[in-house]
Amino acid sequence: MPSPSPHRRPVRILLVEDHDMVAEAICLALERSPDLQVVARAASVASALADTRRCEPDVVLMDRRLPDGDGVNAIADLRALVPDVRVLILAAEGSGSVAARVAETGGAGLLLKARGLRELEDSVRRVAAGETVFSQDVLGDVLGRLTGRAPGVGANLTPREREALGLLGEGRTTAEISEELGVALNTGRNHVQRVLEKLGARSQLEAVTIARREGLLE
Repeated sequence: MPSPSPHRRPVRILLVEDHDMVAEAICLALERSPDLQVVARAASVASALADTRRCEPDVVLMDRRLPDGDGVNAIADLRALVPDVRVLILAAEGSGSVAARVAETGGAGLLLKARGLRELEDSVRRVAAGETVFSQDVLGDVLGRLTGRAPGVGANLTPREREALGLLGEGRTTAEISEELGVALNTGRNHVQRVLEKLGARSQLEAVTIARREGLLE
Protein backbone atom coordinates (compact mmCIF):
# COMPACT_ATOMS: atom_id res chain seq x y z
CA MET A 1 0.00 0.00 0.00
CA PRO A 2 1.25 3.53 -0.72
CA SER A 3 2.11 5.54 2.33
CA PRO A 4 -0.40 8.22 3.29
CA SER A 5 0.35 11.73 2.02
CA PRO A 6 1.93 14.00 4.64
CA HIS A 7 -0.30 16.53 6.36
CA ARG A 8 -0.15 19.88 4.59
CA ARG A 9 -0.15 22.93 6.79
CA PRO A 10 -2.68 25.68 6.07
CA VAL A 11 -1.76 28.60 3.83
CA ARG A 12 -0.54 31.31 6.20
CA ILE A 13 -2.11 34.68 5.36
CA LEU A 14 -1.33 38.22 6.45
CA LEU A 15 -4.40 40.39 5.87
CA VAL A 16 -3.72 44.10 5.36
CA GLU A 17 -6.96 46.10 5.48
CA ASP A 18 -7.66 49.33 7.36
CA HIS A 19 -11.45 49.03 7.51
CA ASP A 20 -12.35 46.87 10.52
CA MET A 21 -15.70 45.58 9.21
CA VAL A 22 -14.20 44.58 5.86
CA ALA A 23 -11.23 42.93 7.56
CA GLU A 24 -13.51 41.01 9.91
CA ALA A 25 -15.66 39.73 7.04
CA ILE A 26 -12.61 38.61 5.08
CA CYS A 27 -11.12 36.85 8.13
CA LEU A 28 -14.36 34.98 8.80
CA ALA A 29 -14.59 33.90 5.15
CA LEU A 30 -10.99 32.70 4.96
CA GLU A 31 -10.88 30.91 8.29
CA ARG A 32 -13.97 28.81 7.62
CA SER A 33 -11.66 26.80 5.35
CA PRO A 34 -9.25 24.49 7.24
CA ASP A 35 -6.55 24.99 4.60
CA LEU A 36 -6.42 28.77 5.12
CA GLN A 37 -5.16 30.55 8.25
CA VAL A 38 -4.99 34.28 8.93
CA VAL A 39 -1.87 34.59 11.07
CA ALA A 40 -1.94 38.38 11.46
CA ARG A 41 -3.90 41.49 10.56
CA ALA A 42 -2.43 44.89 9.72
CA ALA A 43 -3.99 48.24 8.88
CA SER A 44 -1.08 50.07 7.25
CA VAL A 45 1.94 49.53 5.01
CA ALA A 46 4.29 49.99 7.97
CA SER A 47 2.47 47.36 10.03
CA ALA A 48 2.37 45.01 7.04
CA LEU A 49 6.15 45.19 6.71
CA ALA A 50 6.64 44.54 10.43
CA ASP A 51 4.18 41.63 10.45
CA THR A 52 5.70 40.11 7.32
CA ARG A 53 9.12 40.13 8.96
CA ARG A 54 7.67 38.63 12.16
CA CYS A 55 5.27 36.02 10.74
CA GLU A 56 6.78 35.15 7.34
CA PRO A 57 3.36 34.49 5.74
CA ASP A 58 2.82 32.54 2.53
CA VAL A 59 0.39 35.15 1.16
CA VAL A 60 -0.04 38.83 1.92
CA LEU A 61 -3.59 39.85 1.04
CA MET A 62 -3.21 43.61 0.79
CA ASP A 63 -5.64 46.44 0.24
CA ARG A 64 -4.38 48.85 -2.39
CA ARG A 65 -5.27 52.09 -0.61
CA LEU A 66 -3.93 52.31 2.93
CA PRO A 67 -3.54 55.29 5.29
CA ASP A 68 0.22 55.50 4.76
CA GLY A 69 0.52 54.58 1.09
CA ASP A 70 -0.32 52.49 -1.94
CA GLY A 71 -0.18 48.73 -1.36
CA VAL A 72 1.20 48.18 -4.86
CA ASN A 73 4.25 50.29 -4.02
CA ALA A 74 4.95 48.05 -1.01
CA ILE A 75 5.20 44.80 -2.99
CA ALA A 76 8.95 45.04 -3.59
CA ASP A 77 9.63 45.82 0.09
CA LEU A 78 7.51 42.86 1.24
CA ARG A 79 9.31 40.50 -1.12
CA ALA A 80 12.67 41.83 0.02
CA LEU A 81 11.77 40.71 3.55
CA VAL A 82 10.41 37.29 2.51
CA PRO A 83 11.42 36.46 -1.08
CA ASP A 84 8.90 33.63 -1.45
CA VAL A 85 5.92 35.62 -0.18
CA ARG A 86 3.03 36.01 -2.61
CA VAL A 87 1.33 39.41 -2.57
CA LEU A 88 -2.28 39.60 -3.77
CA ILE A 89 -3.66 43.13 -4.04
CA LEU A 90 -7.30 43.88 -3.22
CA ALA A 91 -8.84 46.95 -4.82
CA ALA A 92 -12.24 48.62 -4.83
CA GLU A 93 -11.69 49.40 -8.51
CA GLY A 94 -8.97 48.40 -10.92
CA SER A 95 -7.44 49.25 -14.26
CA GLY A 96 -4.98 47.68 -16.64
CA SER A 97 -2.26 50.12 -15.70
CA VAL A 98 -2.54 49.35 -11.97
CA ALA A 99 -2.65 45.61 -12.68
CA ALA A 100 0.43 45.97 -14.88
CA ARG A 101 2.25 47.69 -12.01
CA VAL A 102 1.33 44.76 -9.76
CA ALA A 103 2.78 42.29 -12.24
CA GLU A 104 5.89 44.36 -12.97
CA THR A 105 6.77 44.66 -9.27
CA GLY A 106 6.45 40.94 -8.63
CA GLY A 107 2.92 40.83 -7.24
CA ALA A 108 0.84 37.67 -7.50
CA GLY A 109 -2.26 39.39 -8.80
CA LEU A 110 -5.04 41.91 -8.32
CA LEU A 111 -8.57 41.06 -7.24
CA LEU A 112 -11.50 43.46 -7.19
CA LYS A 113 -13.41 43.47 -3.90
CA ALA A 114 -16.70 43.26 -5.76
CA ARG A 115 -15.85 39.75 -6.97
CA GLY A 116 -16.98 38.19 -3.69
CA LEU A 117 -15.55 36.14 -0.85
CA ARG A 118 -15.73 32.74 -2.57
CA GLU A 119 -13.55 33.97 -5.39
CA LEU A 120 -11.22 35.53 -2.84
CA GLU A 121 -10.72 32.18 -1.10
CA ASP A 122 -10.00 30.46 -4.41
CA SER A 123 -7.60 33.22 -5.46
CA VAL A 124 -5.61 32.93 -2.22
CA ARG A 125 -5.21 29.19 -2.79
CA ARG A 126 -4.15 29.73 -6.39
CA VAL A 127 -1.50 32.36 -5.62
CA ALA A 128 -0.19 30.21 -2.75
CA ALA A 129 0.24 27.42 -5.31
CA GLY A 130 2.30 29.71 -7.53
CA GLU A 131 -0.33 31.02 -9.95
CA THR A 132 -0.86 34.66 -10.90
CA VAL A 133 -4.46 35.82 -10.54
CA PHE A 134 -6.13 38.89 -12.00
CA SER A 135 -9.84 39.69 -11.99
CA GLN A 136 -11.44 39.12 -15.37
CA ASP A 137 -12.39 42.81 -15.35
CA VAL A 138 -8.74 43.82 -15.89
CA LEU A 139 -7.12 40.67 -17.30
CA GLY A 140 -7.38 41.54 -21.00
CA ASP A 141 -6.18 45.07 -20.40
CA VAL A 142 -3.18 44.07 -18.32
CA LEU A 143 -2.05 41.50 -20.88
CA GLY A 144 -2.19 44.15 -23.58
CA ARG A 145 -0.16 46.58 -21.54
CA LEU A 146 2.45 44.05 -20.48
CA THR A 147 2.99 43.00 -24.09
CA GLY A 148 3.12 46.62 -25.25
CA ARG A 149 -0.01 46.42 -27.38
CA ALA A 150 -2.02 48.82 -25.23
CA PRO A 151 -0.31 51.85 -23.71
CA GLY A 152 -1.53 52.86 -20.29
CA VAL A 153 -3.66 55.92 -19.66
CA GLY A 154 -1.31 58.86 -19.19
CA ALA A 155 1.65 57.08 -20.79
CA ASN A 156 2.09 60.02 -23.19
CA LEU A 157 2.25 62.71 -20.50
CA THR A 158 5.44 64.75 -20.67
CA PRO A 159 7.55 65.21 -17.50
CA ARG A 160 6.21 68.77 -17.18
CA GLU A 161 2.62 67.56 -17.55
CA ARG A 162 3.24 64.92 -14.88
CA GLU A 163 4.45 67.67 -12.56
CA ALA A 164 1.27 69.63 -13.28
CA LEU A 165 -0.83 66.53 -12.61
CA GLY A 166 0.94 65.97 -9.31
CA LEU A 167 0.14 69.53 -8.26
CA LEU A 168 -3.48 69.09 -9.34
CA GLY A 169 -3.56 66.06 -7.07
CA GLU A 170 -2.47 68.30 -4.20
CA GLY A 171 -5.42 70.58 -4.87
CA ARG A 172 -3.42 73.44 -6.38
CA THR A 173 -5.08 76.04 -8.61
CA THR A 174 -3.85 76.77 -12.13
CA ALA A 175 -2.23 79.99 -10.88
CA GLU A 176 -0.43 78.11 -8.10
CA ILE A 177 0.68 75.41 -10.56
CA SER A 178 2.09 78.07 -12.89
CA GLU A 179 3.98 79.67 -10.02
CA GLU A 180 5.31 76.34 -8.76
CA LEU A 181 6.50 75.38 -12.25
CA GLY A 182 8.00 78.82 -12.80
CA VAL A 183 6.02 79.49 -15.98
CA ALA A 184 3.59 82.14 -17.19
CA LEU A 185 -0.07 81.67 -16.30
CA ASN A 186 -1.02 80.93 -19.93
CA THR A 187 1.69 78.27 -20.11
CA GLY A 188 0.45 76.73 -16.87
CA ARG A 189 -3.08 76.67 -18.26
CA ASN A 190 -1.79 74.92 -21.37
CA HIS A 191 -0.05 72.25 -19.30
CA VAL A 192 -3.23 71.60 -17.31
CA GLN A 193 -5.37 71.52 -20.45
CA ARG A 194 -3.08 68.95 -22.09
CA VAL A 195 -3.25 66.82 -18.95
CA LEU A 196 -7.05 66.84 -19.18
CA GLU A 197 -6.99 65.99 -22.88
CA LYS A 198 -4.53 63.13 -22.50
CA LEU A 199 -6.47 61.63 -19.59
CA GLY A 200 -9.81 62.08 -21.34
CA ALA A 201 -11.09 64.23 -18.48
CA ARG A 202 -13.62 67.06 -18.66
CA SER A 203 -12.51 68.77 -15.46
CA GLN A 204 -9.53 69.00 -13.16
CA LEU A 205 -11.38 66.95 -10.53
CA GLU A 206 -12.11 64.22 -13.06
CA ALA A 207 -8.46 64.25 -14.16
CA VAL A 208 -7.33 63.66 -10.57
CA THR A 209 -9.92 60.88 -10.14
CA ILE A 210 -8.74 59.13 -13.31
CA ALA A 211 -5.09 59.57 -12.34
CA ARG A 212 -5.68 58.01 -8.92
CA ARG A 213 -7.60 55.09 -10.44
CA GLU A 214 -4.83 54.48 -12.97
CA GLY A 215 -2.09 54.63 -10.37
CA LEU A 216 -0.59 57.90 -11.68
CA LEU A 217 -1.12 59.54 -8.30
CA GLU A 218 -0.82 58.14 -4.78
